[in-house]
Amino acid sequence: MNKGFFLVMAAQALSSVADNALLIAAIALIADLHGPDWMVPLMKWWFALAYVLLAAFVGAFADAFPKGRVMFITNGIKFAGCALMFSLHTLTTEQDSQLFFIFFAYTLVGIGAAAYSPAKYGIVTEMLKPEMLVKGNSWIEGLTVLSIIIGTVLGGVLIHPDVSPVLQSSPLVSSVAANRTEAAILIIGLIYLAAAACNLLIPRTNIHYPKQKTNPLALIKDFKGYVCILWQDKVGQISLAVTTLFWGAGATLQFIVIEWGAQQLGYRLDQSSILMGVAALGTVMGAYLAGKVPLKKALSVLPMGVAMGFVVLLMPFVESTWAVHSLLLLIGATSGFFVVPMNALLQHRGHVLLSAGHSIAVQNFNEQLNILFMLSFYSLLLWLNLHINVIITIFGLLVACLMVVFIYWNKRNHSLNPDLAACIGQEGHGQALEKCE
Repeated sequence: MNKGFFLVMAAQALSSVADNALLIAAIALIADLHGPDWMVPLMKWWFALAYVLLAAFVGAFADAFPKGRVMFITNGIKFAGCALMFSLHTLTTEQDSQLFFIFFAYTLVGIGAAAYSPAKYGIVTEMLKPEMLVKGNSWIEGLTVLSIIIGTVLGGVLIHPDVSPVLQSSPLVSSVAANRTEAAILIIGLIYLAAAACNLLIPRTNIHYPKQKTNPLALIKDFKGYVCILWQDKVGQISLAVTTLFWGAGATLQFIVIEWGAQQLGYRLDQSSILMGVAALGTVMGAYLAGKVPLKKALSVLPMGVAMGFVVLLMPFVESTWAVHSLLLLIGATSGFFVVPMNALLQHRGHVLLSAGHSIAVQNFNEQLNILFMLSFYSLLLWLNLHINVIITIFGLLVACLMVVFIYWNKRNHSLNPDLAACIGQEGHGQALEKCE
């Protein structure tokens, strides 16, 4: 691992800490404004929508410029969303308008994240050889999840009843922040600025791609082709299906844990944010163990996805603190262990067939589209006033059953294509694009 790779990790960690802390601050804002429960997952829905709508364009943007500079620009967009949320109470005093601005601000952060992601993951494939991708992804995913823990806990701490008054008593903070959420968002904005400083230090990889198109219709047409290429690849389609399911399930699980903490355990938001951090800590542990799985053995971890779904089904039956924390650690560990090799495998196939930026854009498009679907489904279940334990049961069974389908799908692909394993570990990039020219 070289110096540039560690700078990428530092920038990603800081930006992710800010993203997750801002999510908690935004949830607190909605609670302070007495918004309905279904608005919380809907806010994340708008965040994911940015990934879907911009998917055809962000890959070309990431491949058109040095990726460190792309990360700097897109991190600046995130900071703008954070600043807009900070200015909420000065823009309007009408409650419905304030709720709209929360959604708009977090959507702006989503736009920055959507453009940031192809550069972040794409530069990893440029810096590391195929045999190092699983280990590199283990580092990236482990640190990303660790940053989720820190960000989520930080967001909870910043709005904690004992901490927010201390923040607001500081002359520097009180001079610009009028309430607990503004004080929290001010600190989060400073973290975005620190991430931007790391972005500027990332060295160039000197890998160049063909000149990117700028015509929107041409980009959309090309992107449709890129999506087809990855879904038609017998290795890529399995890893894409698994990561798509995982990120949709993971985003939904965040809000399930918050609601579960409130309904079953009687926790406040800042306490429930700790539960999210515990689950994320388990993911770090799973990601670390997954770093020892060779790229060629990546598909062997698929049964862990089934295990994750079944472990989630135990959530309604635990109440004591040690049991709750142990179960969330186990859920996180199983998810981290199976998603890291799948992520590395997908990035590898995407890099070989397409390019770093375009392959990550395709991955994000599919994953965020599933997040939109699963969060919409979760919001519907909340609107129907289903108990959280019923929702958890539906969620766990859905994940387990779909993973069984993916395992059968993978076995069928290998039985019909005996030489399929040889595709894993190939060198080069853009092979499918060369065939299309």
